[in-house]
Amino acid sequence: MRMAELSRESGVTVATIKYYQREGLLPPAELTSPNQARYDASHVRRLKLVRALLEVGGLSIASVREVLAAIDDSDASTHDVLGLAQHGLPIARVEVTDDDRAWAMARFEATAARRGWEVFPDSPVTRSLIDVMCALREVGHEWVLDLLDTYAEAADLVAEADIEAVARRGRTEAVVEGAVVGTVLGDALFAALRRLAHAEVSRKRLG
Repeated sequence: MRMAELSRESGVTVATIKYYQREGLLPPAELTSPNQARYDASHVRRLKLVRALLEVGGLSIASVREVLAAIDDSDASTHDVLGLAQHGLPIARVEVTDDDRAWAMARFEATAARRGWEVFPDSPVTRSLIDVMCALREVGHEWVLDLLDTYAEAADLVAEADIEAVARRGRTEAVVEGAVVGTVLGDALFAALRRLAHAEVSRKRLG
């Protein structure tokens, strides 16, 4: 297919496709003449993945390039590629003291041990979790952390379903795209369901 057809198939404008090419996010096309190039289904798949990472996931160009390099690396496992994609997702951070951070980390490590989770203290996601825990303590709502084990159990259940669903997508590109979109929009979906459940439980118990 030509550039115009690639644009129609992928939903990405020609100008944006050219920008992705300059940034090294799209594999080279097959040259059919000095000024004509041919694209195929692999380019459509790659464009959809790049859009998911940039527009839905909010990853930087550099992070997307890193994820794509891992996908194209035959030695990289799907688990490793997913890790790169997940760690590139934007997360909230707040300023906390070293003492508060140590307190929160100890509390989280206890929950992780009970769930059989491996703890990665330097992970951006772990640091974000610790920040949230410290913020809850700072504003006088440490009681929420009494539910940490319950939340972790629910997270395990959701994660099992998530990974099982995206693993069925087959190709690593499709798995990563599904995981990023599923995480970002899935978080919003789950938050809405949680609030609806709050309303229903509140109606039954307090209404």
